[in-house]
Amino acid sequence: MRLLVLGGTRFLGRHVVSAALERGHEVATFTRGVSGESPAGVRALHGDRDDPAALLAALDGWAPELVVDTSGQTRAAAENAAAVLADVAGYAFVSSLNAYRNWPPGPIAGEDEPTWDTPDDDYGPNKAHSERVLGAALGERFLTARAGLIVGPYDPLYRLGWWLDRIAAGGRVVVPSGLDQPISLVDARDLAGWLVEAVERGFSGAVNANGTAGMTTLGGLLETCREVTGSDATWVPVPEADLVAAGVQPWAHLPLWLPADVAGTAWDVDTTRGRELGLPSRPVRESVADTWAWMQGSERPAPPAGRELPGLPSGLEERLLATH
Repeated sequence: MRLLVLGGTRFLGRHVVSAALERGHEVATFTRGVSGESPAGVRALHGDRDDPAALLAALDGWAPELVVDTSGQTRAAAENAAAVLADVAGYAFVSSLNAYRNWPPGPIAGEDEPTWDTPDDDYGPNKAHSERVLGAALGERFLTARAGLIVGPYDPLYRLGWWLDRIAAGGRVVVPSGLDQPISLVDARDLAGWLVEAVERGFSGAVNANGTAGMTTLGGLLETCREVTGSDATWVPVPEADLVAAGVQPWAHLPLWLPADVAGTAWDVDTTRGRELGLPSRPVRESVADTWAWMQGSERPAPPAGRELPGLPSGLEERLLATH
């Protein structure tokens, strides 16, 4: 079938393209053309999703039957897609757990939890608005996958990647003292393959698309990084109060770390529906090892415009190591 990927040249979208090609689809991507090239055999379309005329012009008569939307982050992008693609047989939208009003901190008991309905131009409210707009246009032909923490090869966000690099460097490594905090993740390849199958099979409604609650802990994930890299690193646990006092920012300076009052419930997300619909969850070690293998031949990502890559600044780490 003719399958359009909105996005398709970076991380999750790249894996969606690969999965669609493997399943025999005729694939097109629609991107701005600034994040890489589409694979051979893919129809590469370019334009700005916020421009109401761009998508229709780029399609130029090519009529997709299925759509997987990995790049929608603005209200205009969703509205423009709904106007052009309302007649497709199936549309899968990659949303976020941030679409829920109560996440974080959660917990999220199921897909019926309330989502944002405010006009704020923020990530979560924009995802929730996009779900409503696209859902109204497509009805039972619309699936929204509320993704959590996505990891795997080609990840440009450098969260797991930073930990792998830092742990591989060895020595004394600052870690939060709460290493027993739960964390859940989904491999981009698992999510991508499932999205293609889901849109083929006509799945609809909302699905919490994340790993199972309790699948690992932050400490377990970091230990896996140490094993995969063969590092001699030793942990230097620093209490949360000391990290905060030193100016360490959760999730930013120490990627994947959340304060204790959030960490206990943030990954308590019911993924029952996703499991019933076949969303797989490969072993954490496989995701970590494959990410590290990919990193061996890849440059570290450049930060997106207006953002810094995550990671603990060396000076701040040195001060913490000197006092713990």
